Amino acid sequence: MILYIAEKPSLARAIAAALPGPQKKQEGCIWLPNGDCISWCIGHLLEQAEPHVYNPAFKAWQLDHLPIIPNDWQWQEKTNTKKQLSILKKLIKQATQLVHAGDPDREGQLLVDEVLHYTKVPAQKLQQTQRVLISDLTPAAVKKSLQQLKSNAEFAALSRSALARARADWLFGLNLTRAYTIRGRQAGYQGVLSVGRVQTPVLGLVVARDTERENFVAKNYYQVWAQITTPEDQHFQAKWLPSEACHPYMDEEGRVLHRALAENVASRIANQPAVVTQADYKQKKQPPPLPYNLSSLQIDAAKIFAMSAQQVLDTCQALYERHQIITYPRSDCRYLPTLQHKDAKAIIDALSKGSEALANSAENANAKLKSKAWNDKQVTAHHAIIPTSQAHKAASLNKNESQIFGLIARQYLMQFYPDYQYLSTLIQLDIAGGKFEAKGSTPVSLGWRSLLPTKKKTDQEEDQEQLPNVKKEDSLWCNQGIIKDKVTTPPAAFTDATLLAAMTGISRFVSDKNIKAILKETDGLGTDATRAGIIEILFKRGFLIRQGKQIHASQTGRAFADTLPSELVTPDMTAQWEAQLNAMSLGESRYQDFMAGLTDNLTKLLTQSRSISTVSLQHLPAPKKKVFKKRSATRKRTPKSKAKKPA
Repeated sequence: MILYIAEKPSLARAIAAALPGPQKKQEGCIWLPNGDCISWCIGHLLEQAEPHVYNPAFKAWQLDHLPIIPNDWQWQEKTNTKKQLSILKKLIKQATQLVHAGDPDREGQLLVDEVLHYTKVPAQKLQQTQRVLISDLTPAAVKKSLQQLKSNAEFAALSRSALARARADWLFGLNLTRAYTIRGRQAGYQGVLSVGRVQTPVLGLVVARDTERENFVAKNYYQVWAQITTPEDQHFQAKWLPSEACHPYMDEEGRVLHRALAENVASRIANQPAVVTQADYKQKKQPPPLPYNLSSLQIDAAKIFAMSAQQVLDTCQALYERHQIITYPRSDCRYLPTLQHKDAKAIIDALSKGSEALANSAENANAKLKSKAWNDKQVTAHHAIIPTSQAHKAASLNKNESQIFGLIARQYLMQFYPDYQYLSTLIQLDIAGGKFEAKGSTPVSLGWRSLLPTKKKTDQEEDQEQLPNVKKEDSLWCNQGIIKDKVTTPPAAFTDATLLAAMTGISRFVSDKNIKAILKETDGLGTDATRAGIIEILFKRGFLIRQGKQIHASQTGRAFADTLPSELVTPDMTAQWEAQLNAMSLGESRYQDFMAGLTDNLTKLLTQSRSISTVSLQHLPAPKKKVFKKRSATRKRTPKSKAKKPA
């Protein structure tokens, strides 16, 4: 008997739909006519054991217990899924062949592997276990995946890195959360001060931005623009480029801070010849943007629809599991396998029938085109998020689903449109000994850009987009110089879109060259699958607040971040973790070395926590209590007295 173990019921149903019938559904499993069986997990069926499982004394939060570091790590069964785990145990024992069907990522690999090890599957059976990687739930795609089984042993390093991450997060979060919560209570704050290797640097990012905005001092600066006329009576503007002699009157970003200097330049160039010193006209092409991974989709959805990262993820899960209209959504990859290109025509045809909004774009797409998105070398455990051949169901989607699916479909269709072609123009002028420059861009062929909504341009943008044809040494005329008064502005407060972008491009916020290099090689702060949850946790714990679209640190979040050592509120440590975990997943580093280094650092951080000043944690507002609503007019829900778990 072959037993397929899916990550969740929806995946199990998709596997069943790709296999022969008639099938018999029983509690917790689906039987196939040949005696094989499909069962499932419900996410993680197991979790790291609580501290009191190792020692009952650890139920109380005390500084002298720390650090809590298990010698023999234990799993414990999750209460609400014990029944399904019991069913799986029996089926695993009966099976002669096991097929691991977890999601195609680090977490999905561990999720099923931990069940196999917990149920003590014999070594020989474990060695023969196979792995199926499914990223598209349509029957044809699942059937294809089932014909391409691999040995599960090939993914042992990936599973080991996931286990190391889970245990490291447990050690780090539990010990430091207890340490700082206890120190907070000593200062009078009665809430939980949770520490996490990713959530705390994200909080630090927001606190740093808020502080920078508050301390910002606006400066006036000035630009000079020359109004130019050609002999053919064509008009455009050119911007003054200050020379080295002007540096004493400028800031470090090259902005002129003295109006008298700008006035002098403006008066000198009025009614003067403008000689062309350089005139470049280049035909350029821009290929379509790559299909989405989860983070890039969340960023665009936040900008366009003001949707939170969690809303986008939840919507994607529904499109993937319930509607089976997109491929696996928790992807960190923006490329596609070359074999997938042969499905393009079927997907485009389905999109043409899905909704009126997409029909025209799909009908004009050329399925024979192959953009740079198809690249086997860039595809990892999963590929970019794209529509499936079930795209014709798009008409039945709700508003959020329709908006997100529209973005995914449009980004996919762009791959079947020609490059955007434009004429890039650079004109440099000498006016009264000063250097001036004008840049322009004239569309030649819209290509994939024809799928984007048209934006209304300002008069200046329209003027600057199409520059006249001039040649080097042509003599033009400057009618007048115009001074534009400008004021420096503080960095913008974070929004959902910019906070996600900061997490993915976190290297921009790091000064250490070595750490910057590591972060450029990794996925940034957190992963595509976890970023939404991390941001939501910070809101739920009252560390972040929203003011309209802006995201700020709360009074508590700020006070807490101010208490922590810089190592915990900057991304340096988690960057090093991710680099080591990635190396482990590739079999290039050892689990034991990673854990040894982590426990040494944890001990040091706990020592620091005992000596920190807790002044900023005094007089904070009390944490919000959960409100339990009445279930009926006569019956109230009585909350159980239960200590909140540390993160």
